[in-house]
Amino acid sequence: MAPNSTPTSITPTFAFAGSAAATALWFAALVAIPELQRSDLSIFVARIAVHLIVLGGTWAALSRTALTTSERTWTWLAIAVPLTLWHGAAWIIVADGLLLPGAISIPLLPLMIVVPTTVVITILSRSDRIGLLLDAMPASWLIGLQAYRVIGGLFFANWLAGTAPGVFALPAGTGDVITGLMALPTAVLLASGRPGSARAALFWNLFGMADLVVAVTLGALTTPGPLQQLALDHPNLTTGTYPTAIIPAFTVPTSLVLHALSLRQLLRRTRNTAALAV
Repeated sequence: MAPNSTPTSITPTFAFAGSAAATALWFAALVAIPELQRSDLSIFVARIAVHLIVLGGTWAALSRTALTTSERTWTWLAIAVPLTLWHGAAWIIVADGLLLPGAISIPLLPLMIVVPTTVVITILSRSDRIGLLLDAMPASWLIGLQAYRVIGGLFFANWLAGTAPGVFALPAGTGDVITGLMALPTAVLLASGRPGSARAALFWNLFGMADLVVAVTLGALTTPGPLQQLALDHPNLTTGTYPTAIIPAFTVPTSLVLHALSLRQLLRRTRNTAALAV
């Protein structure tokens, strides 16, 4: 069995400073170059990079298990193929404008968030092989990965540009940026095995999930439709507009899945540690 933590010389403070610097440069570029904000380049690069990191991390974690090469390959494909199809379908739906207000009669965006998230979490939580994968994978991986959440700073840029109401953009952007900025420091702290690190990881997960719930709720309340109660004079159109809509359509549900997996992993580690102590 692989060790539960990975020794590192990087401190949480250094990790936070690096994340903050990179985020500040990216946000400054969005504000200084409006064409970058309007294009799909930043979101496209971020989403593809995260997708590849998830698949690469999954294979790296599988290599730590006692599964045979054939079992690792099939397990990886069982994760990679549905994830890629899900990602591709979400991207096509967003690019075709199907999430724009009035495009179709059914509430497609809420369905794209709730249904896949529920199905995926249910399947993964009952999979013994996923349990083996989580036991073999350092607990810091699933947390550090979500440093990509700083992409929520895009909501600030939209607010400054006047394309998103502050009642949505400020809370949603703030929660996402805090979650992303604290991902690497929390991961480093957890990898160090310091007292209280598991509690910090638990709190980070709960905060990250709460942020997503708040963002989705405010998105529904500010977007034109039957649920709109806020920003009536300045409705939120970004939640259905390409490419920003890929965030609620795919990034939000996948982030919820990653949080659920991280919590399952932390709880499994806690139970295993308690059992060994008996």
